[in-house]
Amino acid sequence: MRNTSRSATLESRLPLLAVEGNCILSKDADITACFAVRLPELFTVAPAEYDAIHSAWHKAIKTLPDHTIVHKQDWFLKEAFRPDLAQEGISFLGRSFQRHFNERPFLDHYCYLFLTKTTRERMRMQSNFSSLCRGVLVPREARDGDSAAKFMEAVSQFERILNDSGLVSLKRLSAEDILGNGAEPGLLQDYLTLSKSGTGVLQDIALGAEEVRIGNNRLCLHTLSDADDLPGSVSPQSRYEKLSTDRSDCMLSFAAPVGLLLGCNHIYNQYIFLDNSEDNLRQFEKSARTMHSLGRYSRSNQINREWIERYLNEAHSYGWPSVRAHFNVMAWSDDPQELKQLRNDTGSALALMECKPRHNTVDAATLYWAAMPGNAGDFPAEEGYYTFIEPALCLFNQETNYRSSSSPFGIKMADRLTGSPIHLDLSDLPMKRGVITNRNKFILGPSGSGKSFFTNHMVRQYYEQGAHVLLVDTGNSYQGLCELVRSRTSGEDGVYFTYTEENPIAFNPFYTEDGVYDIEKRESIKTLILTLWKRDNEPPTRAEEVALSNAVSGYIERIRHDAGQAGFNGFYEYVGQDYRQVLEEKRVREKDFDLANFLNVLEPYYRGGEYDYLLNSDRQLDLLSKRFIVFEIDAIKEHKILFPIVTIIIMEVFINKMRRLKGVRKLILIEEAWKAIAKEGMAEYIKYLFKTVRKFFGEAIVVTQEVDDIIQSPIVKESIINNSDCKILLDQRKYMNKFDDIQAMLGLTDKEKAQVLSINMNNSPSRLYKEVWIGLGGTQSAVYATEVSLEEYLAYTTEETEKMEVMALAAELGGNVELAIRRIAARRREEQPT
Repeated sequence: MRNTSRSATLESRLPLLAVEGNCILSKDADITACFAVRLPELFTVAPAEYDAIHSAWHKAIKTLPDHTIVHKQDWFLKEAFRPDLAQEGISFLGRSFQRHFNERPFLDHYCYLFLTKTTRERMRMQSNFSSLCRGVLVPREARDGDSAAKFMEAVSQFERILNDSGLVSLKRLSAEDILGNGAEPGLLQDYLTLSKSGTGVLQDIALGAEEVRIGNNRLCLHTLSDADDLPGSVSPQSRYEKLSTDRSDCMLSFAAPVGLLLGCNHIYNQYIFLDNSEDNLRQFEKSARTMHSLGRYSRSNQINREWIERYLNEAHSYGWPSVRAHFNVMAWSDDPQELKQLRNDTGSALALMECKPRHNTVDAATLYWAAMPGNAGDFPAEEGYYTFIEPALCLFNQETNYRSSSSPFGIKMADRLTGSPIHLDLSDLPMKRGVITNRNKFILGPSGSGKSFFTNHMVRQYYEQGAHVLLVDTGNSYQGLCELVRSRTSGEDGVYFTYTEENPIAFNPFYTEDGVYDIEKRESIKTLILTLWKRDNEPPTRAEEVALSNAVSGYIERIRHDAGQAGFNGFYEYVGQDYRQVLEEKRVREKDFDLANFLNVLEPYYRGGEYDYLLNSDRQLDLLSKRFIVFEIDAIKEHKILFPIVTIIIMEVFINKMRRLKGVRKLILIEEAWKAIAKEGMAEYIKYLFKTVRKFFGEAIVVTQEVDDIIQSPIVKESIINNSDCKILLDQRKYMNKFDDIQAMLGLTDKEKAQVLSINMNNSPSRLYKEVWIGLGGTQSAVYATEVSLEEYLAYTTEETEKMEVMALAAELGGNVELAIRRIAARRREEQPT
């Protein structure tokens, strides 16, 4: 059967003539400047910021001349995550993470802005005058040579206003971006194929009254083209109930339901038509008089007159220019059944905005054609409605999906909405941009909030990127990961220390491999001895500080001239003999420095004392080259003497790394052990660590789960929180009633509070994950998902039965923890129901 339908080539119908000066020129002499728009991330914008964005758009649009069309086009395309499994140097757990997210669907977002200068006649054309309805398109010449120059000046002002807002940014598209090159298609081809894959091939385009078909894809188009379809009131933002509480509000833009929250392939077109406002108002005055004259014949005429007069009163009272607006959602699918579902989903999304969904079939073809980049002048005038700029802007989509950091260093997390992997740099790029001034981190999360999973996930990725990691743990949270590291490095790395009476942690505070005693080493020794000597509530006098400093300096000088081995025993003997003579020569009074009391207090750590093993180790641990070290001190966490001393021993190991490893990233993570070193007598030590570590390319991280610890301890605030520019909080709903105190202590804004309280409130039941809030420098913050593969779960788990299962199988396999994890993961996947 012969096909009798009329057809034409795209070239003959294409309303665009050329791209010159990075502007699209249409055959009707319209000029269009094209921009890529960068919007803030979803769930990260506060109400005041939405108002600021709205105000910036308003100011920018007011700079544009009459007969300009503002066309904002948001693309939302369903994509699938495709990892680079052939990447070199990727670890076993890193590859497991990539495989876990393989083919994970997510919605990608692209936002464009087209500013089109057209003519009064073109803006009045209706759908039957579209270029689709003309047999031949003959290029016209622009009548006014100055109008193009003035328009481009206004475009430059428009761009500068939005970029200066700091919340929205525009980037001018080049001719190559619009037209493409030999390797990749441009924006025009993307639109004509409804694809961003980079391999889009032009297919048949069927534009009919019943359906619009692009290749195999059929369009479903809903419009907002009548004021009666809109809600009674609009605002720049709306409350997102799923992530809001009675104490906090999660805000999204008013149009968010037809943005990222509409999970299908669709384009959201937003138009504002800048007519001559005076002409519009004169026409409304004329219509009002006509309605008044006909009011006696119909009540509807009286009502229409009242509405027109209210519109005129608003325009004249506030000086608002009269404009037209239009919004439409174009969704598509190649499956007829799915297309029906898309129609329902889009209608529901518009209903969530309290709009009346109208499925438009009559003008679908002309609306699709007019939405082509650079062809807004073809928009049918009858599809717009009269309004003002401010209410029209409320229907703009104002947020985008989460973006990965451009930095090569960072950690992998997941988007909280779609679960797609994202790359976050919490250290280097924020430092470079001045968002933070140090890399230190403070982590707060109650038991069961996923704290250990997040910290395992973070330190594992730091280690794999070359960092030296030292962990101080009080609950075997990192044993599995440490054993895996040891297994993979054949024992060269992954050192796990745990305190037992048979094999206690011990060291020599006076030992240095290179014989150098710089200021950091001296201060470390003095802090340790001061801790042994004084109680928490017994600060030393100035005379005692000087005496102790002189004693340490004198013993160090003795070491340099004496070939004997340095140690705490030697220091004790030096103070009791030689330093005693020094004090007598200086006539230091006993009330200024009680030497007998000093020696008596330190005697338990001297040869033959109860704790003589702690500070007199003859085995010098070579931990400088070990990149993954865990000190597990749960057995002594309640011991008033051993706990603080062993903690400082561990600090000495890290400070040695900090001083000697030049240009190497160093990380120390302290779990509940920080309580011991945050007491009055040792506050200076932790202050020194947190203030100094940044100078040595290092990070100090503290982790706690008790909210009272941070509320009641001023030392924590002064030494830890104030010197931690990165704050990480997990599920705080247990502390809902105490959160005002936490907010004040951490200096969180109301926006950050709302983000924290939204954690885990709307988790997807199809994925297993916990959410975490990350704030940087008080200026950037967002909630992310900690989602890991089954292999990572087995490496991170703190469940004793699961850890024992892994370790038992690893023992059977000759200590190969990786192989044990592989086998257990494979077995569990087989057991899962399909």
